[in-house]
Amino acid sequence: MFEIESKDQDEITIITKKTTIKFNIAEASIDAGLAVGKITGPGEFEIGDVSVRGIATESGKTIYDVEVGGVHTGIIGSIEENLDDLVADILCTSSVRAIREIEPKLIIAMGNVDGMVADLKLTARTEKKLKIKNLDSLPVTKEVVVLT
Repeated sequence: MFEIESKDQDEITIITKKTTIKFNIAEASIDAGLAVGKITGPGEFEIGDVSVRGIATESGKTIYDVEVGGVHTGIIGSIEENLDDLVADILCTSSVRAIREIEPKLIIAMGNVDGMVADLKLTARTEKKLKIKNLDSLPVTKEVVVLT
């Protein structure tokens, strides 16, 4: 089980029993309170019970595939490059194109929520934190969640 929260449209925080990791898509950085400081750029990392794969894009930005307990969360913000390299059950984005290409079960809106839900013909629900138990607990049909 893990939780996802966001207090800024450029940041997503993944919280497990052992680890808290803050992803800042604008800075392409990962802050897990490690002695080495923030991690920037692409690469593969094991932080506590979380596996992180930072994927370099053609424009030099980084998107993330975060795996916790068999659930893959893609953190891409508005980036629309190198989406073929990403598999995501949950997608943190503001890109309608990325949602259509990746087809996640759950979308965490980052940015223009109104435009996104209108384009996708979906409604959005608001949560403070999103608790994910396992892959089977994800919705059967696409849902959009706004974290406040």
